[in-house]
Parts: sequence; C-alpha cells; structure tokens
Amino acid sequence: MKALIYGLHAAALALLLTGLRELLFGFEENRCSMTYMFEYPEYRRVQLPRRVARQYPAYGLYLYGEGLYAQETRNLKLSGAPVLFLPGNAGSYKQARSLGSVALRKAEGLVGGIHLNVFTIDFNEELVALYGGSLIRQTHFLHESIKVILQLYKNHPDPPSSVVLVGHSMGGVVARALFSLPRFNPRMVSLILTQASPHQAPVLSLDPFILDFYSSVRRRWSARAEDLRNVTVLSVGGGYRDYQVRSGLTTLTCPADDLNKMAVVVTAVPRTWVSTDHLSIVWCKELVLATVRAFFDLIEPETGQFTKDTEKRMSALNHHFIRHPVRLPGEQINTPVSFSGTLEAWSEVNTLRLFYSAPKEARVQYFLFALSSRRKAYTHFYCRNSNLEMSSWLFGCTQMNGSMCLQAVDLSLRTELLPAYKVLTVKLSELFAVSHLVVDASNPSAQQFIVECEWQREESLTVPVPVPHVLSFGLTVNDVTINSSGLLRTLQLQNFHEVYQAFKITVSSQCKVTKERLPSIYRLKVPWFREDSFVTAGIPAVTEITGMLHTSRQDNTSSALLQLHTAPNCQYKISVRVSFTKVLGQILRFCGPALPVYVAVALLLALKSQLSCVLRTGRAANTRDTVAKSLQLHKLEPPVLLLHLLLRRGWFQEGWSALGLPAVDLLPLTPLGDVSHDVVGPVQDWPRLVSPLLCILGAAVAFWGSAVLSMSLRALSFLLAPLHRPSVSRHCGTLHLPTQILLILSLTALGGVTCGALSVTAGFLLHLYRVLRLQMTERSLSHMLNLAPQSMQNTENGCSASEGQRKHNECNGTPLLCESALQEVRDDLQLHLNMSALLILPVMLSAPSLIYWSRNFRYSAHLDPDPFWPHTLPLLIASVLLINCNTLTLSHSKLMLWPTTRLLLPLSVAMLTFSTLHLYRVTHFLSAALTLLTVSCYL
Repeated sequence: MKALIYGLHAAALALLLTGLRELLFGFEENRCSMTYMFEYPEYRRVQLPRRVARQYPAYGLYLYGEGLYAQETRNLKLSGAPVLFLPGNAGSYKQARSLGSVALRKAEGLVGGIHLNVFTIDFNEELVALYGGSLIRQTHFLHESIKVILQLYKNHPDPPSSVVLVGHSMGGVVARALFSLPRFNPRMVSLILTQASPHQAPVLSLDPFILDFYSSVRRRWSARAEDLRNVTVLSVGGGYRDYQVRSGLTTLTCPADDLNKMAVVVTAVPRTWVSTDHLSIVWCKELVLATVRAFFDLIEPETGQFTKDTEKRMSALNHHFIRHPVRLPGEQINTPVSFSGTLEAWSEVNTLRLFYSAPKEARVQYFLFALSSRRKAYTHFYCRNSNLEMSSWLFGCTQMNGSMCLQAVDLSLRTELLPAYKVLTVKLSELFAVSHLVVDASNPSAQQFIVECEWQREESLTVPVPVPHVLSFGLTVNDVTINSSGLLRTLQLQNFHEVYQAFKITVSSQCKVTKERLPSIYRLKVPWFREDSFVTAGIPAVTEITGMLHTSRQDNTSSALLQLHTAPNCQYKISVRVSFTKVLGQILRFCGPALPVYVAVALLLALKSQLSCVLRTGRAANTRDTVAKSLQLHKLEPPVLLLHLLLRRGWFQEGWSALGLPAVDLLPLTPLGDVSHDVVGPVQDWPRLVSPLLCILGAAVAFWGSAVLSMSLRALSFLLAPLHRPSVSRHCGTLHLPTQILLILSLTALGGVTCGALSVTAGFLLHLYRVLRLQMTERSLSHMLNLAPQSMQNTENGCSASEGQRKHNECNGTPLLCESALQEVRDDLQLHLNMSALLILPVMLSAPSLIYWSRNFRYSAHLDPDPFWPHTLPLLIASVLLINCNTLTLSHSKLMLWPTTRLLLPLSVAMLTFSTLHLYRVTHFLSAALTLLTVSCYL
C-alpha cells in the first residue's frame, strides 16, 4: 500500500511538471521584432508641486527624449500631444522607451511638426499585483501627474485638454481606477490603451485590498456607464506566450452596446499576428508600430493635439487593431467612382473562378463580373489579392457603357488584411443597385501580385466537425477531407467553446498540379471574443494548429471556427484530436493560482492524521506517511459539491445571504464576475471535475515539498551543529513561559510598528530553530546508540508502537533508556515538521507585503495599509507557544485534542470552499487550526 501511495504521488508530480512545461514553454518562439533606440535615451524628471513630492516621495514623473529632441525639451516647453505611460507590477518607468523612440522616428518629416510628448511614471517598481495596498496611492499620484502634465502646456496656443494613457499590466488597471476618484474630471482622459492588463480580476488575491480595489473600480464603471461612454478604452492581451496574465482576464466588463470599449488579443491585431509574453508586449515592434500609427491618426493637423471626436477615435483604433481595410481612417470616399483606361484594359470573366498574375511591366487591368447570371445560383463573391498596398480594388458598377464601367461604388472598405494577402467577401443580396463587380488589378508601379476570385454558395462554405470529448485523452481522432475546388472553407468545430478544451489540429494539403499559388492561411476564429490566431502554410505541407481558447462561451450558442483560405484544386485532410498535455496546461493556466489552497488543505489533513495517531497511541507517525495519506477526496469533495447543489435552491441562497456568509469560490474556468464578498455566484457542474485533479496535484506538492523541507532542515542542522553543545533532551530549543510572553509582546510590537509579515516570518524562524535543535538532538542520540553494546530495535513504526515502550525516564546510559529518549525526540521532531510545513505557507503568502515594506523602508518604517496586521496575531501567538509543544503534552490533553482532530476536516472543507479566489483567507484558516492545536497543548 505504501508503494502504491508513493507511486501515486510520483505520477501526480509528473502530471504537474508536464502541465507546467506546457504552460511555460508549450508555445511558438517569440516572433516579435526588437525595438531599438536610434540615440541615447534620456528621462527628464518633471518637477512636481512641493505638496505632491512630499506626499509621494517614492514616485516620480519623467519626460522621455532622445538626441536633439531631448535638448529642445530641456526646459519642458512642449508643443506635442501628451501620452503618459504607466508601468505595471514591478515595472520600470524606462519601459516607455520603445513607445517614445518609435514615436520620435514617426514624427520626423511630418508636415506641421506633429509629434508626441511621451511621459512616464516611476512607481518605484512596486509589486502591486501581489500587494494591493499601494494601488490607491498610485491612482492618486497618477491624478496629480496628469494635472502637472496639462499645466506644462498652459502657454501653448492650443493646449491639450486630455492625456492619452498607455498602461502595461497593473498600470492599465490603475488607469481605469482614475475614474473612481471622487474629484477626478473625466475630461482629463479620453483614451486609455492597456497592454496585458488583468481587468477582470487580479491574477493572485493575496490580500483583501486588491479585491476591494477591483470591486470599487468595477462598481464605478458600472454605475457611471452612461457618463463614461465617451471614454475610449482598448485592452490588448498577449496571447498564450503571456502565462503571467492570461488573455481572458484582459476583457473589459462594460455594457455590450458600449462600442467605445474594445478588447483584442495581439494575435488578432492586423500587421502584428504574433503572441507576446508579459514583458515583450511593451517592446514588440509590430504592436508598438500599430499603437504609434493609431496615435498619429488621432492627432488633428490644425491643433497638433488628440481629437475630441469619439467616432474618429473608434475609426482609427478599429483600423489599426481590429480590422484593417484598405482606406485610412477618416479618408473620404468619392462616390461615384470613375475609371480611366482604354477598352483593351477591360476583361469580362464568365468562369466561376479567376486567377490572374500581374506581369512585371506596368499595366492597367480591370476584370468585370456580371451579377445578373449569378444571383440565383450563388450567395457570395470572394476575392483575394497578394498586393498588400492599401488601395481600393473592388467596386460595384452602377452604370455600364458596353464592356466598360463608367460609374461604380467602392466596396473595398469590407477588405480584411491577412498575413499573406488581403481578402474581401461581399454578399450578393446586399448589392441591389449593382449590375457588375469590378476588380482593379492594375499595377502602375510594375509590382507583381496575384489576384484570385470566385463565386460561392453559403451552404457549401461551412463543414460541421464535432470535436472529440476532452476525456478521450487523444485516443479518438475526428477526420474530415475537403476536395477543395474553392478558395475558402470554414470548419465549424462543434462543442468547442470551453477553456479547458485543447486540441491538436493537423491540416495536410496535397495538390496534383504544381503551379504558382498563394500560400494557405488557417485562421482559428472565435465568434465571441477577438482572440483569432493565424497560421500561414505552404502547399503541399502538413501543418499543426493548436486549438485552445482564452475565454469560454457561457450560453453554448456557438463554437469556434477554423477558416481555411485554401488553394484551388487541392485536397485538404483535417484531423482533430485532444492534446492531453495542453489540457493540463490550460487547467494550470486558469486554476494554477488556486493550487496553494489545495496544498494547504493537504498539509492540514496531514496534521489531522498526525494528531489522530498521537491521540490513539501517544506516538507520532513519520511525516512522510502522514502527508502521503493526506489525499482524501472522499472526505473533501462531497461536502463541497453538496453545498454547490444546495446553492442552486432559491431558499438556500436567501438563507445564505441573510446570514451574511461569503460567496462560495468557484474555480476560474468561466468568465469571472465580481469576486468581492457580496455576491453569491452561479454554480457550474463541470468545474468540480477539475477540483479532484487539483486535489491530487496539491497533495503531490505537499508530499514532495515536505520531503524537500525535511532534507533541507537536516542539511542545515549539520551546518549549525558546531555552534551548539550536544543535547540529549527532548526539551532542547524550548522556551520558558516568561520568555515566550516576552517574545509574543515583542513580535506584536514589531508587527504593529513595522510590518505584520515581518513578525510572521520571525515567529516562523523561532519555531524553525526548535526543529533544528530537535534534528541535532536526534542525530546525537543516534550516534550514542551506535556505540552502545546492544543493537537498537527498529522503533520507527509510528502508530504501531505501544505506550509501554515510551517511559519518560532520563537517559542513564543503558540501551533501553537511550532508545526511549531517542524515540521521544523523534516523535517530537515529526510533529514539529508537520507544524513547520503549515507555518511556511503564511510566510510565503505574506512575502510580497514584506518585500514591498523592505523596498519602501527608507520612506516609511510602517507598512500602511498592512494586510497581515492585526489578523495574524493568533498565528503569531500560536507559532511561539507551539515551540514547547511535544507529543507527551498532546497525548495527555483530555479536553481539546479530540475536538481539534475532528475540527481540522471541516476547516479543510471550508478552506477549499472559500479560498480558491481569496488566497489571503488561507492564512485565516491556518491560524484557526494552529490556535486549536496550541490550546490542545496547554489544556
């Protein structure tokens, strides 16, 4: 049985490592181009009002510059359009150099001296994604910085009235939080562009401040939705390379009819089409160019400042980030359109498909398609052009003269730019006044390109393909073969709409005739979110496409689509199978932040097993055995599932809310709502299938983590042994009661004056010293027994040993007496190893606030606000009092040990129910468990 348990934990660890490898490395290489500075970057510090500088000594405001521009703006006499960059979690203000440098290059030679003034804020590289206590402070400083920036333009003839904000990571969340300030004027910011910003919810909720911050921002934008419709917000997610902030969190929680709020994944951004990690999204040249182009299109030539026209803002952003038509935003469309050229330049196409390769010499060429004979048989007209120049190329003729078109309307605005060519599909039923379609295939610059067009029927465009069930583990393959006589086919991947699904889609293309062809483009299209991804493949080729989603479709009304822009007269074979490794990666991508909760539950159940052993036999079991038995799905999952089922009943929900109980935390596998404490969310069945897997992974982490902790303490005890005299007593490292009281008071004062996390860490180190002393004592007694005349019996049977073997006598040199002392020390060591594994979790969860406090110690010795003070006082007292705890005192506890052992399981269930989205609650539950254990030691 022991071998089976160890094998199970080894297999669970292998699953975890497989999922982590897929999450961290299971994506394509970084295809972003690096952004380089042409001249040495300079950051000119902007002087702040004395009141602001005194109130925020750790922050600063800078103006980015290079070369001559930096010299010209030395005195901060500015005339450009202001853009303010906000760094994110642990981000540097110097990350603005990519945006600033490209903006300077773009401004060179522009008529009227139009340019950008790029400002950046130094937030002291604070860990705001892990410690939310400084988010409000950053928001207030941002407000003050905007007022200072606008004041710099007071002598300008056309001073700006607003500042464009570009926020990376948590900087984007801070930008939206501006509108929750009571004294903020919304007209000061009209455009916010965020990069990899988790708008939906924090990645980790390590303290209540970050959740309160998100709730206040959400409520403000919801309550003032009508007033904030003129504020344009564009959120850009990084794709699968960004494993720190998954792109599903970058969606905006705004009304569906508010068109000024948009979210897109960078893989779907035209002329970008790459995935970025969390840092490269700042310097990725393709995305920076799209951003700078959009900004310059938003500047009014007359004033040199950003436009106040909301429609123009949306037009420019849609052009550069959503759909890239051939015309520039704001360009006037001349109607009707007239053509130049002789009769020889016109060719009428009577076939169902056109293939035209432009010659090397300049030529005027028009192709004419009659609609009268095609309206009944066909529903769409599809055309693509490898000439990526942004010019009109498809028209609807409204007036004919023989074989020539005299007047036409421009249909090119419906063009969509793909990685290798631009495509256009028009619906014939919408062309009422059009008699012919005209394709302009002229090449006045003698540039070679290919044009392909065809008539299409709607019913033949889409092929339904059911995807295999996720539990098929890749053993089931769904195949479909397309004998392509057309240029576009769409595969509807039925039942593919959940984020836990992941597929490996293989597209194999074969052509009988080798000729000049445009490459195939495979597009995974998601109807409910702009997270499309593109793959360009040659012909013939075998191409693998990863089918995964950033967001789920809640109502199950549509599925993901696979669009195949194919070559004619070729055969395409598509196979879809589940990728088990990528399913694991998706589960960790979405539920990985909740894994510490399952580790804590496993350690708490291990402590329960240890206390049960002490209660029955008076002996402590081996720590590895107790942690190995902590996987108890039959005791954890049924109560949680029962609670979820009861919450579906209206009467139970009403009673739950009436008692003021917090909401039940759900695994973040569905679109997140408000994760604050005042909402009881809907209950889903299928996320409960993921919870047992996380229990297994958490137990594996607890098992192997405890083993690593035990070995580390053993190695550390060797290093500290020369500094201590050998001891043979189980009381080594204990403290007298007055010393304990003094330590408790000192650590309490330390936490109140400085940082609660510092006191928690100090209490853990004190307890760790006790474990090290026990480790050294155990080794000393073992060496003594090795010199004894009698061989030592194996006494590591844990719970199987009898009470008669444990007589508490002082070691007098006889083998039996020394064996008893050794067993006592070993029992105490195993008990305290269980405690140390539990105590290390609050230390890890409080580490971000401790790091934040240490970085800001020169500005303030007191952490304000402190998420771990005074809530950790019970934990602090318990960690000091438990230093003297041993198995003898616990076994003699007649009043509290039995109820403590019984209460640890309900505490574990409660932790699993209320902490997966509120990680800081883990500390509260552990404090309760250790407090009960402390009472058991003294009563």
